[in-house]
Amino acid sequence: MPGRRTRPALVLLAALAGTVGLAGCGGHSSDRTIELDARFSKFSPAQFEVAPGTTVKIVVHNLDPIGHELIIGDAGVHERHEKGTEPYHPPRPGEVSVPSGETRATTFTVPAGATPGEVFEFGCHLPGHWVYGMRGVATVV
Repeated sequence: MPGRRTRPALVLLAALAGTVGLAGCGGHSSDRTIELDARFSKFSPAQFEVAPGTTVKIVVHNLDPIGHELIIGDAGVHERHEKGTEPYHPPRPGEVSVPSGETRATTFTVPAGATPGEVFEFGCHLPGHWVYGMRGVATVV
């Protein structure tokens, strides 16, 4: 129609919506974002599923009045951190400190050879938090 204007933002939004819809079809996405809340010294959700070879960005929103951390990995990673003395974790894959009221993120790549049912625990190893139950699991599907 003469005089009709196309809104670039709407066209872009429609194109992106189509791309997102296609990305979710047939197979696993190569990248994924999981958002977790840290509240009352617990993670919510406390479990999520991952596919082998997937790089997961884990975003932690700390809603507590105290700091937390998120460490994800196998049993050896957690044993090392539970016995360790590192009070602060610079942002590095699988580890992040999250100050009170703030949001931080880390990434974790599920090994390509991971098998369905295998789990990778995540949790907070600040004094007493792991024992209190501030942890969860990422299960391979």
